[in-house]
This record gives sequence, C-alpha cells and structure tokens, in this order.
Amino acid sequence: MDHKQLSEALSTTPVTAFRAYESIGSTNDEALAWADAGAEDFTLVISDEQTEGRGRFNRRWVTQPGSSLAFSLILKPSAAEIEQLNLFAPLCGLAVHDAIKTLFSIEPQIKWPNDVLINRQKCCGILVEAVWTDGQPNAVVCGIGINISSASVPPSDGQLFSAACLEDFVLQPIDRFTVLQQVLVNIHKWRAELASPRFFDHWTKHLAFIDEQVMIVQSEKQSIIGIEKGIDAQGNLVLLLENNEEKAFEVGDVHLRPMNASSESGGKHA
Repeated sequence: MDHKQLSEALSTTPVTAFRAYESIGSTNDEALAWADAGAEDFTLVISDEQTEGRGRFNRRWVTQPGSSLAFSLILKPSAAEIEQLNLFAPLCGLAVHDAIKTLFSIEPQIKWPNDVLINRQKCCGILVEAVWTDGQPNAVVCGIGINISSASVPPSDGQLFSAACLEDFVLQPIDRFTVLQQVLVNIHKWRAELASPRFFDHWTKHLAFIDEQVMIVQSEKQSIIGIEKGIDAQGNLVLLLENNEEKAFEVGDVHLRPMNASSESGGKHA
C-alpha cells in the first residue's frame, strides 16, 4: 500500500485519524477494538489485504492484495443518530453509489439494505456494527468492501448475484484511493441528511428491483413473495403482497431475492 498516496487522498476528507495495514484479519474487528478504546469520530481502518473479512450473516469476504478497497469507518453517533442506527448501512450505500457515478458515469443500484450492484452484479458489500456501552451505542463501525480489479471477484459458485469489479465496466485501471476519497466525502455529505426526505428520495430512486417481484426469505419462517414498492420512513422494505396488502420488513435476519435471480446467475445463496 502506498501510504503517501493514501495520506494525500485522505487529506481532502473529514478523516481525523487512520490506521493502514498491508494485511489484517478484518478491518471491522480492528475498528471495533479501536472504537472501544476511544477512537474519535470519523477515524478509519484500511488494509491492502483482508484474510478474515465478513459480511452479513457471517459470510466470508476475502480481500486479495491490491485488488479491492477494504476499509472500516468509525462514526460516533449523536443522540439523534442513535435513533437512526438502521440507516447507517444505506448511508454507506448512497455514498458508494454517488462516488461511482461521479467518477465513472456509471449508475449503480442499491439492493436493500446493504449491497451495491452494477448491472445486477455485486461490486460492493457493506457491514455496519455498533459498539455498546451501558446499553447505548457509543460508536458505529461502517465496513465497506469494493471490488476494484478482477482479482477481487470471488468464484461464482453458491452466490445469488454474480460478482463484478469496477474495472469490468470502466475498462481501464482505477486508482483505489480516488474511489476511497469520494466515498468518504459522500458519507460525510449524506450523514448530515440522515433520515431526511432527500435521503429517502435518493435511496428510493436508486433502489434495485423496484416494481419487480421479489422474495423475502426469513430464518425459520415461510418465505414471502411480493412486488417491491420502496422503503418507508423507518428504512423498512415495503412489498405489495398478492392480497394487495402492503407489508414492511425490517433489516434483520432476512434475505432479499429477486424472483428471477436463479435464472440470471445460477446462484443459490444471497
């Protein structure tokens, strides 16, 4: 990792401190420990290689050296933000969407609640975790992994969405730190509008599978099929069911699957 180039990129962002590694198990684990030890707001952990990264439902996310952006941002939520912790994942999704669109004139979509897709292929995963003290969250760790080059793309076996990297669509080498800088600037921008009408409007505008038939798969419960209509004021996904009833689903132990996913990718798992 070029630490001089990294420092230059971060100099134009609100990052207050950072730790950079050549290799690490998980940037989220390091950030959680740093947050627990008193890290300031908007501090960053980044690594060139990640050997034990994870996504939602403890899915493994391995980062090959030099091929991806793997970083975790520590945010110290205000009293108002504590009431909106479930919106930090889409906050990161909006930031990644805007960074990609600004830099490369590509229009990604956000798969509720936490993936960024290009042409229905996953190029970014997001995992948000909180550090709790005396029953209150004193820090939020936003882990973001963005596939940059072809070496970052995992095997397609067992994946619901085939993965892709940014260079598949840009067709030229990409400076990872330029992408990082844009994502961080946009996180700061959208954080100031968390839960605002503009926040929800922008999220809804770029939501994947709007007006398509999708399936909600819940652990130990029957799957639910409906037409994706958008999100409500709490960030829940709204489906129109077969009986014309609208039902909202909270972020949690649920998987969102478009009904035609298997035919598109041959995958089995979200």
